[in-house]
Amino acid sequence: MDMGLPHRKQGTDTPDGAARPWADVPHSRPPVPPVPPPPASPPGGAENTTGLGVEAVPPPMPAAAPRSAPPLADWLRLPRPEAQPGVWRCGYQPRPPEDPERTPARQLVSGAIVSFLMGWLLWSLLWNGYLGSYWQWPLVALTPDSWREADGNKLLYVWASWIYNGGVFLGLAVFFGRIGRWDELVRRIMARLRGDANRRTGGIVPDGAVPQETAPAAMLPPHKDPVEWPELRTGGAGEAADRLAAELRAGRMTDVDHARIERAWQAVRARPQRLAAFVENVRAQGAGACGHPSGARDLPVRAARHDLSLRQVRIGRAVDSERNPHEYRGAGIALEPSLLGTSALAVGPPGTGKTTKLARPVVESLCLQALAGQAAVIAVSPAGGHFVQDASFDLVIRLGHPDSTHDLDLYGGTTDPDEAAGMLAEALVGDLVTALPGGDSRRAATALAQLIGPFAAVHGRFPAVPELRELLDGAPGALDALRKALSDTGQGAQLRELDAFERQSGRAGDTAALLADRIALLDRPAFADFFLPEGSPRARGRRPFSLRALEHPLRVRIDLPERGHAEASRILARLVLAQFTECAVARGDQSLFACLVLDDAAQTVTPQALRGLQRLRSAHAGVLLTLRALDDVPEPLRGPLLGAVGCRMVCAGVTPWDAERFAEVWGTEWVQTRTVTNRQLVSDEPVTRMLHAVRRLATGKHVTAESVTVRSEQRERWSASDLANELQPEHAVLSFTTVRGERTPPILTKLGE
Repeated sequence: MDMGLPHRKQGTDTPDGAARPWADVPHSRPPVPPVPPPPASPPGGAENTTGLGVEAVPPPMPAAAPRSAPPLADWLRLPRPEAQPGVWRCGYQPRPPEDPERTPARQLVSGAIVSFLMGWLLWSLLWNGYLGSYWQWPLVALTPDSWREADGNKLLYVWASWIYNGGVFLGLAVFFGRIGRWDELVRRIMARLRGDANRRTGGIVPDGAVPQETAPAAMLPPHKDPVEWPELRTGGAGEAADRLAAELRAGRMTDVDHARIERAWQAVRARPQRLAAFVENVRAQGAGACGHPSGARDLPVRAARHDLSLRQVRIGRAVDSERNPHEYRGAGIALEPSLLGTSALAVGPPGTGKTTKLARPVVESLCLQALAGQAAVIAVSPAGGHFVQDASFDLVIRLGHPDSTHDLDLYGGTTDPDEAAGMLAEALVGDLVTALPGGDSRRAATALAQLIGPFAAVHGRFPAVPELRELLDGAPGALDALRKALSDTGQGAQLRELDAFERQSGRAGDTAALLADRIALLDRPAFADFFLPEGSPRARGRRPFSLRALEHPLRVRIDLPERGHAEASRILARLVLAQFTECAVARGDQSLFACLVLDDAAQTVTPQALRGLQRLRSAHAGVLLTLRALDDVPEPLRGPLLGAVGCRMVCAGVTPWDAERFAEVWGTEWVQTRTVTNRQLVSDEPVTRMLHAVRRLATGKHVTAESVTVRSEQRERWSASDLANELQPEHAVLSFTTVRGERTPPILTKLGE
């Protein structure tokens, strides 16, 4: 880990054998590193003298000492003060208040040079006697005349002369130093040197406030030292605290272990009857106690900086520019669940860092939080995309790929036909709201429910994709067989539903034909073994993954068949988004933060999806969407989308039309503008006119008088032209909103730092 912890390989320790609610789902384990072969014999035929397969020749000395990150103990002791939303708090130190009368550096340097030259000139004139000897009168008056006589003690006079001259020199230096403000210049130079040193080590570089992220933290008293687990000791788990402190000092504990056990202790505090089981588990397994069901204790590789104690992931650094608020300049920028809980949107063309510098760090952070029992993450991306590797997830679902070992539940794991029909209709025709009756997918959901409900009443399961297509096409054999089965079993209510569907078929505004055309995109040979409902004869014991499992700390990645089945990929993306918004809100236990990361969310934003996004904030869940351009969203939904998400990010290279949308959302602010007017001075007095003429000959300009006008006016925080034309590569402008309603102004950020 970059922030004080080394990158660690995933551990192989396994948790206790307690039953898990979703233990039947297999989990991917990281590959075991191969055992390196024994070293070859050195030149000269040196024999093995140890008898253990190790050569007696000592290894060569490395060229330099290895650079190791601080241990976990020092990392936990780093200061994490309160800060503005979105600030990376590990090792952060606030900037000093902004001084509006601060002298510019160029003016300060020029003033120091001019004052030094003036002082040096005056001292040179005094020392060489060009200004006379009057400045030596105090020395003559304070020393005896005998010291200056031929037979006097001239050595004492010489010493007195040097002391006096040194005092005069020092007085001149102090006088001109105060005029030139040398002390302030020295302070700025020292602060700049310290800032450069911290910039090389990854610290924040505000003027005069340099944190020590990489320096060992100061020792804390035992009742405040996180290494000693003071909360466990005060809560009656002193034996567990001793064991965990020993594991931490011995280096057998990772930051994931620390966060996971802290999470388990919070559950114990909520239910004190679990205290004995918690202490016994810690005593038996140490740092591996309360483990994740997969047995993993870390990710194989980390590509970003993480702080699991605050659940933050660093995505960049705010540029030290006047365009940024004073408290954000030079500070690290991070995301956390309190920000992602308002949902986030990132817009930018390909290659601007939306995936590698935003989506991937967020997915990594959520995977680490899932291992700590704090979150559940669903990552959706096109197949073959540069995303987090397979070993970081519990399940990897490759839709349409023959080697995929897992399937996706088409109906979201629900047993309610109306709920299942609503989510499926949103996926199939949610993007065609302008052509649908009523302007949304509710009528299409009703039509689907009129088929799914009777089918489930007869077969005890929902229809598979081919069966649903036959019913939507109105195949006489399928509808007649379903009608006969309903009549034989006495399902009168379901029979009326089927009759209502048949009466609407063929009328104006009927959506059955459109639904049949869209479901046909999923009824392809590539998806023949997918979307099989539980209980289907072809399922062969396979249990599809359902988003109802969001109550557990899951790590799931879904690869969409973007290349060969682009339209089907969009349908599936809308299906996952609809199921996530429905299942996240319907969770009985919302203590886990649930997040959906949808990389490339083109054609997935619908009116129903926007209503679902607004409900996620109160359900401890959020969605991260990335778009190449706002053109991938229907025109009527672009403004509501920017209003529905709380975190917005625009990358370099966006079009002026997209930039105009963001500039409108970020609004205006009051600024003070200064208008300087130069007016030529004309005088009728002869002396003044002569002086003006001399000055004009010396400078080549007319004598003028400046008039300064200061006024307040409203200006855009970021104009569309600035966003479209002035953003440099790897830069982005972003703003945050917390779940409590705190907002930040737009912040210019260098991604990846």
